[in-house]
Amino acid sequence: MTDSQFLIPNSAPIVNLDCKSAWNGLNDKEKKYAHFLSRASWSGGLICLLQCSPESPIIFYLLQKLFRAQPVKEFGEAAKKICPEDWEAFMTYAAAFYSNLGNYKSFGDTKFVPNLPKESFKKIVWASAAYGNDATTIEKIWNACGDNMYSLEPVQKQMGLGDKGISTYFSGNCTLEDAELAQKFLNEKKISPYNTRLFKTIGDDEKPMYEVRLAASDSSGDGAPFGDFEFDGINFKVTQGDYGYLMSKVAENLNKAKEFAANENQSKMIDGYIESFTTGSIDAHKEGSRNWIKDKGPIVENYIGFIESYRDPYGVRGEWEGFVSIVNKAMSAKFSTLVDQSETLLSLLPWTADYEKDHFLKPDFTSLDVLSFASSGIPAGINIPNYDDIRQDDGFKNVSLGNVLSAHSKGDKITFLTEEDKKLFSSLKASAFEVQVGLHELLGHGSGKLFIKNKDGSFNFDPEVKNLITGEKISTWYLEGETWDTKFSTMASTYEECRAECVGLYLCLNRDILKIFGHEGEGADNILYINWLNMVRAGLLGLEFYTPETETWRQAHMQARHVILRVLLEAGQGLVTITRTTDEDGQPNAIITLDRSKIETVGKEAIGTFLRNLQVYKSTGDFVGAKAYYGQYSTVNDDTPEKFLNLREVVMLQKQPRRMFVQVNTKLSEGGSVELCEYEATAAGIVESFIDRFSEAYESNVYDLWQKDKQHF
Repeated sequence: MTDSQFLIPNSAPIVNLDCKSAWNGLNDKEKKYAHFLSRASWSGGLICLLQCSPESPIIFYLLQKLFRAQPVKEFGEAAKKICPEDWEAFMTYAAAFYSNLGNYKSFGDTKFVPNLPKESFKKIVWASAAYGNDATTIEKIWNACGDNMYSLEPVQKQMGLGDKGISTYFSGNCTLEDAELAQKFLNEKKISPYNTRLFKTIGDDEKPMYEVRLAASDSSGDGAPFGDFEFDGINFKVTQGDYGYLMSKVAENLNKAKEFAANENQSKMIDGYIESFTTGSIDAHKEGSRNWIKDKGPIVENYIGFIESYRDPYGVRGEWEGFVSIVNKAMSAKFSTLVDQSETLLSLLPWTADYEKDHFLKPDFTSLDVLSFASSGIPAGINIPNYDDIRQDDGFKNVSLGNVLSAHSKGDKITFLTEEDKKLFSSLKASAFEVQVGLHELLGHGSGKLFIKNKDGSFNFDPEVKNLITGEKISTWYLEGETWDTKFSTMASTYEECRAECVGLYLCLNRDILKIFGHEGEGADNILYINWLNMVRAGLLGLEFYTPETETWRQAHMQARHVILRVLLEAGQGLVTITRTTDEDGQPNAIITLDRSKIETVGKEAIGTFLRNLQVYKSTGDFVGAKAYYGQYSTVNDDTPEKFLNLREVVMLQKQPRRMFVQVNTKLSEGGSVELCEYEATAAGIVESFIDRFSEAYESNVYDLWQKDKQHF
């Protein structure tokens, strides 16, 4: 019997990512600009398959072959004659695979396998028109992926490095030590890891050789930084051309989008991206990002490239992400007011001015309806770019994805709350989360300064600055070339998400801020209560994303929320209570309660102190201190009164499936106009959207890319 955490139940909610009204508000030029940006985003989106697992590209190839050969309904009729009870599970697996752009969950990084017997899956494949048309090819593809599709060997259960899990950012023989050595090499050569993968081979002399491969359409390897190098007695080779065909299609569609750019900033932005995706230059992507920041308040917003490092086990390589969205003017007006007051609001945070940026560069902050989001998952809000130097010197943008926040299915089960809390939670969760996302992105990720010692020996801070924890002069900082990600590597993502979440909790207690979002009086009191309740409940739910066997966390945000729960439990005085119960089926259960009368006293003091300490460790680049401090709250065992390791079993029994999104497509009509293509909110709708999204040429090239590198895994 397969453990349920590795299955996607047929009951998993599927919702439309609705953007029709926003789309209808665009003019013809804006629609064409959005269309080609979407095509560029999705062309790169297939890179996520190659960044996920060794078998993901070939599973994609199989599914595309099956569903392209005949309509879903017709395929289903044939399959049900052979395996009537398994067709729904087959479709659920296909929808989940497409939704995650691979066979590991985008939220939690655990593998999922089909919820039907392997033999039944094979029978359904054999019942397809694709098999009838070309049995030899389909059988060959099945033989290449069938075993790995179902395998739950310990190392394959989750993403990780070496014997901890699966990663295709590295060849299968790489370990944490290899990642650390490669990072030292990259630092010396001043090569950003964001768009790289690392492949290790062993020569005839039994010595290792490392290939650092940059994503680019050009594979010539001419000029710097490409070539052969020796570092610490080890041979390194820097090449370009990873994901070559897909990168060429990204650049091709960006070039078409440029024809419909609204202004010079958009044109220069696209030029930077095209150069980056052609050559592999992160400096070119940075230049594109600088022009993107200058493009204030566009109607059609987008960002594209190797962005978030959550899925790299070492925490420095970016997963592909490309999104295109349309501004929601009413909600954006609220965020604009928040931005206007941001400098005043930053002064409310629990650290001195020395720890804040010298000048807060007011960003764009808009609410957007997503048209296309090409990555393994879709967040509720984003603060980008992630380049530390640009964030400090040029600024950043914040976006809240409105149609993601509002997309819910009816009848979502709410766990671990009292009946009274469930009612308030159900009615106010979306509004409270909207406030949290706004504060998290703008004043969470947007706050705080990194203390840097420049190459010439000068500092970007006053060397007399006191450490707010010890009261002594600070003694650690970042050196020239070091970044937050490279210095804090494996813990950078979760630590920063925790800091941003704490900023949201701390500042949502301010009634003037809640008023900006339209909440006053008792309504404001309820919003802040639900925001804090949502956080402590999420901290309990977060235990799902902890793996006891490897003692590792698999999801940055959920680890962060669990840490916050632990901080608030430590505050004591009855602020947060977890009570063990049993549900109506006799299953072990739990109830978490929050004393709302103590949020603004006990809660505020606890979060304020914790947030201050997080900022001090981050600003001073004190990785050792940060690791010890953060680690005490994220260790999961039964040594506390709550017995969290045992409590995790309760969480696993009660866990609910995550929603899957059906995204639209756009297409050029024969008359030259752009049409919006919508699909029903079903597994079939997800499948059909992917068949329409990619031509056979894309499928063949994904197969070729898989063939090229499969020996490394």
